[in-house]
Amino acid sequence: MGTILLAGGAEFGGEMASPDRRALDLAGGLSARISIIPAAAAPDDNHRRTGENGVRWFRSLGATAVRALPLIDRVSAEDPDVVRDLHQSTFIYIPGGFPRYLEQTLTGSAGWAAIIEAYRNGAVVAGASAGAMVLCSHYCDPVSGEVFQGLGLVPNTCFLPHHDAFGHQWVPRLATLLPTTVTLIGVDEETAILSGTASGKWEVSGKGEATIYHAAATERYEDGAVFSFPG
Repeated sequence: MGTILLAGGAEFGGEMASPDRRALDLAGGLSARISIIPAAAAPDDNHRRTGENGVRWFRSLGATAVRALPLIDRVSAEDPDVVRDLHQSTFIYIPGGFPRYLEQTLTGSAGWAAIIEAYRNGAVVAGASAGAMVLCSHYCDPVSGEVFQGLGLVPNTCFLPHHDAFGHQWVPRLATLLPTTVTLIGVDEETAILSGTASGKWEVSGKGEATIYHAAATERYEDGAVFSFPG
């Protein structure tokens, strides 16, 4: 298996250099094959700018093989060329936008199957804000306020992006909507948590905190802290 990176938001900026460099190292270094999936930004026609920002950001970190894939809807999620590129990727980054649209684009698609295979072969799979939300087993659609099934790469979890800005406000309501077995993960902006850094553990990287809500307690972790989810 590879590594999962869940970022709280404000991706592709200076404060994300530490977690993104860590992910680059885990993906094979500066020659890692990085694919950015801007689908979540497509509903407001922001996918091109999002993809360009991602390419520019990783190039500024020294990456030499980064591109934004034209995966923006259900049709392109089945495109053989896109699927081939995902199979060959060692670092797949899914930025923020609209989580419901993103999940519906990827669920059951050939593109998602390729991402899973790449992860099983050791790739880093990263999500920021909406991208991180749909990688978990459940997510809350901020447009409708409803809870939906996510892609399930991180089981028994629900991600709260922008936790320091507004994500913390979702906690009371989600605690009543989700099964008690689901752990809420709040991650601040310009901060990420990474799996695969130690057996069964996650590590915080960035300027903010990760806040873990579960039935027994609420736990907060700062940069460099290593923790595991309950259960």
